Amino acid sequence: MQIWIDNRTEVSVDEKLYTIMEQVVEKALEQEKHTTSVEVSISLVQYDEIQRLNKQFRHKDKPTDVLSFPMLDESVESSQIEEQVLVLGDIIICMDQARVQAEEYGHSLEREIAFLTAHSMFHLMGYDHMNKEEEQWMEQKQEAVLQALGIVR
Repeated sequence: MQIWIDNRTEVSVDEKLYTIMEQVVEKALEQEKHTTSVEVSISLVQYDEIQRLNKQFRHKDKPTDVLSFPMLDESVESSQIEEQVLVLGDIIICMDQARVQAEEYGHSLEREIAFLTAHSMFHLMGYDHMNKEEEQWMEQKQEAVLQALGIVR
């Protein structure tokens, strides 16, 4: 497994936060019984960059907390990629928004980053929340990962 984390903010990030993101990625993959070797990229950005990406890819000219860019091609059989590293995709987290949300929800920045990472991991693995049923299913999966790691509100 390869996890690439790129801090593109002007603020240094505590090593503990990197470890939490890595643990969340690993636990989400484990929970889904994902056995193929994977690569995930996580970028930490500020408001201006996430707003630019949100506008470019979602046509929404405003900042958001996290963007997920899955690379998984559903037409590829798992037997075709057993010997290779599967690039799951990219996660872009807005540190500015994560700080605001952590304060609003009354929990730590670490918990908010863990939640955003888990949320995006399930998007990278093909889950979505286009209706209430999908949203509840995804929330249960995210919460299971956080609970398993002892990351609670």
